[in-house]
Amino acid sequence: MKSRNGEARAALGKGQEESMEDLEAVNLAADWADISQGLRKDLGHQLHSQWIKPIQLGGFCKETGTLELYLPTEFSANWVQDRFVDRLSLAWKIARSEVRNVRVSVHPGRRKLPELSLAGDGRRPANDADSSMIAVAAGTIGEQGFTSSVGLDPSLTFAAFVTGESNVLACNAAQRMAATETPQFSPLYLKAATGQGKTHLLHAIGHAYLASHPRARIFYCSAERFMVEFVQALKQNQMIEFKARLRSFDLLLVDDIQFIIGKASAQEELLYTIDALLAEGKRLVFAADRAPQALDGVEPRLLSRLSMGLVADIAAADIELRRSILESKLTRFAPLSVPEDVIDFLARTITRNVRELVGGLNKLIAYAQLTGQEVSLQLAEEQLTDILSANRRRITIDEIQRTVCQFYRIDRAEMSSKRRARAVVRPRQVAMYLSKVLTPRSYPEIGRKFGGRDHSTVIHAVRLIEDLRQRDADMDGDVRSLLRQLES
Repeated sequence: MKSRNGEARAALGKGQEESMEDLEAVNLAADWADISQGLRKDLGHQLHSQWIKPIQLGGFCKETGTLELYLPTEFSANWVQDRFVDRLSLAWKIARSEVRNVRVSVHPGRRKLPELSLAGDGRRPANDADSSMIAVAAGTIGEQGFTSSVGLDPSLTFAAFVTGESNVLACNAAQRMAATETPQFSPLYLKAATGQGKTHLLHAIGHAYLASHPRARIFYCSAERFMVEFVQALKQNQMIEFKARLRSFDLLLVDDIQFIIGKASAQEELLYTIDALLAEGKRLVFAADRAPQALDGVEPRLLSRLSMGLVADIAAADIELRRSILESKLTRFAPLSVPEDVIDFLARTITRNVRELVGGLNKLIAYAQLTGQEVSLQLAEEQLTDILSANRRRITIDEIQRTVCQFYRIDRAEMSSKRRARAVVRPRQVAMYLSKVLTPRSYPEIGRKFGGRDHSTVIHAVRLIEDLRQRDADMDGDVRSLLRQLES
């Protein structure tokens, strides 16, 4: 009898331990969702999708305070470790103080993949499709002829793209570009603000074109990735191979073309590539967050090529389109029921872009499923406060500086001055901290608004004020008061 009781207590203890572990996993996942969303605002959609989105949470050691983050390939793990580990560490320390170290490594059990190389070196490029880290179609010539390996997101198709008055022209033009018959215009230039669907249409064009041309050669990348490949080929004296490979594609898809600004040699190479592909009747599609004429620092000849075809705008989604998008996304969660008043609430209040709208719905449903609660209007208002507040009013760094200067009774010029007196340094650091918390601006952008200071200065200020808030009640009170003023 005693043996049975002991076994029962052991089983109960084990069950409680497993329950605590499950709760910890849920809490970590919730924190990561918030951190990931913040990094998306900081880094932008392209960098976030390539490097941050593929990250998977690993284990957390309470003794050492080390959190494991996993990526699917050695290349992506090294890239994130070298360039983003400081931001990840800071974000986790702010979210939960017990995280003291962040370690980035390859996911256990994943095989090591060779690094991508666009310049032809005889190897097939690694296609990190799981993480959408790189979306490049490249190929090798073998006995069976040309083969393609394309990192297109399988969920981003024309069938999944919801159309409305604001995007129907761009969608129809994209479908025409992917059709079997030769399009009437090339290149196609998709212009849209962040999160309105231009990247979705680029992927959809790639999928549809491959469906009608199974042996087609496609090159899809961001302008930033184009720059990386260009510089790599230049350093390795492989420009001839780079040019030959680039100009052999049947369809060229380049996202976020605004990031090629100021790169004279890369602009020239892109210009020659466009001319070569157009002369052979190939298809070209570019996407950017502004019109070609608004691209500062771009050579006039390249501007003329970008705008010589069709420039199709994607305007902000109206409330009817936002509602339709939410209803289409709900089919993935069937038979989960989301009340009509919740759909209407989300469509009315999350207006900045479609990505935030869908992200809000996903977060709400994930929370409801993980906690066993029903989706309701009250739950939406409680759990989506960050997204809802961001959509209600956009706070600027100038507004933050004015408010902080009034609060501490200092001159506005001190925000950009070189003075090191404590009476002006601390308010300046508070303003930097609030700029990071309340705006989507990156560390370098914030530094430029504070007299051209380096991004490391801003990072130091954010860490310092966060630490002071935990140790100094007066500082925490000051920051809370400023937050109330700015958010009211």
